[in-house]
Amino acid sequence: MVFKPNYNQQRAERDRAKQAKKEAKVREREDAAALRRKTEQDGATPAADTEEVGS
Repeated sequence: MVFKPNYNQQRAERDRAKQAKKEAKVREREDAAALRRKTEQDGATPAADTEEVGS
């Protein structure tokens, strides 16, 4: 016998997946920002390093 679809459960699963994706994206942005801040605090930016080497 086939079960009736449980739309509320399916929607909850989609919402959980969507929320997890959003949180991962935010975490990735925060990590990138933290890395950028760290390099700026060290006094060297990645763009400045490449300009010095090319000169």
